[in-house]
Amino acid sequence: MRRLGTMLVLALAAIAVSPKGSLAEQASPAVVRDGSHDFDFVIGDWKAHVKRLPDRLVGSTRWVEYDGFSNHHKLLKSNANLEDFSVDGPAGAIVAQTLRLYNPTTHEWSIYLVDLAAGTLELPPVVGHFEGDRGEFYDHETWKGQPIKVRYMWLNLSPHAARMEQSFSTDEGKTWEVNWICTLSR
Repeated sequence: MRRLGTMLVLALAAIAVSPKGSLAEQASPAVVRDGSHDFDFVIGDWKAHVKRLPDRLVGSTRWVEYDGFSNHHKLLKSNANLEDFSVDGPAGAIVAQTLRLYNPTTHEWSIYLVDLAAGTLELPPVVGHFEGDRGEFYDHETWKGQPIKVRYMWLNLSPHAARMEQSFSTDEGKTWEVNWICTLSR
């Protein structure tokens, strides 16, 4: 019995001083997914169809629709990309740009709306990542004096179809009201 105890102590000491270190250090580190190409599916020119809920967070069911284009291109051979967006409908025109930046340290995307009319970059960005063909991006804002959580959801449906939805939540994401649906087709 005493010999078994001595052998166990020696074995544990050998593991502790081995070049590979402790058992915990020998375990494989978690592989961090490189999401830097997650938005590659959207690069190019698209037809855009938008349904927008103009009266938000009041129980409205009246949607307005628009048609136009959404063109996405990479910036300076990087993974950052810029969207030029223009749609028209009975409620008027919407012209915008969106800047998407990938952070290789956090493995997350930040999506900024560019307000061309005001000459500003809307802050804060929505931040998130993809899991498979679905990306979710969040931030906190104020809508008409009320604090809300904002979610953008991007879906890579096929090489010829994509979808982006914007939703607001007044209860930290327990429930969501979708208020913007943009369907893209090649």
